[in-house]
Amino acid sequence: MLFYTHSACLAHDPGAGHPECPARLEAVLHAVRAAFPTHPWRDAPRAPRDALLRVHSAALVADVLDTPFQGSRRLDEDTALSADSPEAALRAAGAGIAAVDAVLGGEARLAFCAVRPPGHHATGDTAMGFCLFNAVAVAAAHALHVHGLQRVAIADFDVHHGNGSQDIFAREPRVMYVSSHQSPLYPNTGLASETGVGNLANAPLAPGAGSEAFRAAWSGALLPALDRFRPQLLLVSAGFDGHRLDPLADLALEADDYRWLGAELATLAARHADGRVVSMLEGGYSLAALRACSVAHLQGLGA
Repeated sequence: MLFYTHSACLAHDPGAGHPECPARLEAVLHAVRAAFPTHPWRDAPRAPRDALLRVHSAALVADVLDTPFQGSRRLDEDTALSADSPEAALRAAGAGIAAVDAVLGGEARLAFCAVRPPGHHATGDTAMGFCLFNAVAVAAAHALHVHGLQRVAIADFDVHHGNGSQDIFAREPRVMYVSSHQSPLYPNTGLASETGVGNLANAPLAPGAGSEAFRAAWSGALLPALDRFRPQLLLVSAGFDGHRLDPLADLALEADDYRWLGAELATLAARHADGRVVSMLEGGYSLAALRACSVAHLQGLGA
């Protein structure tokens, strides 16, 4: 397994008291390095602008990368930039591109991108929900356009629905997006009735739902949908804010639920994608839960 990160991802600073803080990534890096001491780490490259433009408007890319400001700059009530944020966003998206190249090039079967800011709320034209660029969407589009794949899947278990990923690919039949998430909860999208062109599968979970409901949603609906799609590459939006300790949501998952789902996803990838999985860090705002769940997720995948 390959790991990708970059020091720029620690320098992104949305402001004092913001839940999407550098300590999140520090917690993941410390836990993963301790659990998997022999696996190689690589510096994430910058994503080239043309890769961003496959999924984002030129206006959004220019707004994030080219708008001069001093101090900090707020895009909405939740999403802010510091001087180092554009570089962090480029490295986060670049990590996904490099990881896709590595697994499709046969260097590794699995890759994990320990990066921030997260990405799955960023739509084609709007940065939102702590997210600047949608790194997992950039990775999926890279797999389609550079590697010529015809079936790429994104499995998203962040507690918040990945409205950006869904928005970008809702009419792209070569990409399947499946998600379990708490509902109602920000961004208030992801109803089961939202099916795109037959390439979306959403499994909303009620506040307070725990392991049984989470596993039933994946076993009963989302994993079968992925199986029918037969992805050539599986991408994962790995958000750990469904854990019972997370302060921003109300699910009651345990670390073992992420281990279980990792193993299920690895089995599915072995069946259809030669075992090729790229997992990218999304949300999770309890440092203790981030440490435990990131390691459990990777153990499930077979790291």
